[in-house]
Amino acid sequence: MNEREMSIYEHIGELRKRLIFVVVFFFVAMVGSFFLAEPAIVFLQQADEAKELTMNAFRLTDPIKIYMQFAFIIAFIITSPITLYQLWAFISPGLYEKERKVTLGYIPISVFLFLTGIAFSYFILFPFVVNFMGRIADRLEVNQVIGINEYFQFLFQITLPFGLLFQLPVIIMFLTRLGIVTPMFLIKVRKYAYFILLVIGAFITPPELLSHLMVTVPLFGLYEISILVSKGSYRKAKRAEMQYENRKA
Repeated sequence: MNEREMSIYEHIGELRKRLIFVVVFFFVAMVGSFFLAEPAIVFLQQADEAKELTMNAFRLTDPIKIYMQFAFIIAFIITSPITLYQLWAFISPGLYEKERKVTLGYIPISVFLFLTGIAFSYFILFPFVVNFMGRIADRLEVNQVIGINEYFQFLFQITLPFGLLFQLPVIIMFLTRLGIVTPMFLIKVRKYAYFILLVIGAFITPPELLSHLMVTVPLFGLYEISILVSKGSYRKAKRAEMQYENRKA
């Protein structure tokens, strides 16, 4: 009993140390992000979707709010590999040696998928939605007065969720290797997963069918890719388990 309690305390202490390290690194990255936030904002304001718009600040705090949000997001992206590595280092003692090497490779894949999701939503989905809204305003003879806060909040609403949703394959791969999820389970709950993704797509996009389809179709594709990834990981996990049992016998 005492050994178990000591083991739990040691795990909590290790987790605490890793969280402190991540928080300290995040604040260091935040300082560096203050120098990157302004160029990022100016660059996005000069993009094709925004350069024809006149950005307005309806509150005195709008510019600094956007500046701080960009600094936070940039720091979060910079810190994400460190956060994922600390998470891997915390759970890796419970994995086989081969699993440690495989799951360590998930970190660059995860960062790549996050950036891919943001790039997809920014370069493909976001321009379509902005142009569509502009055409609707022109047809209704509405003079658009764009607030800088509203513009970038809408940009964040479109792009950031996609960065997180594109993590689905690597999350499923990881959970499959841990034995928490199986491809059979994913196939069984497919229709429920599709419904959830459909609802998520409705929250991300404006109430318009074509833009909704542009979101939900890739999400359905990600789920199907996740099933394929889970099948491969499941076979590898079973093979490794059989090899371990044979060596043990």
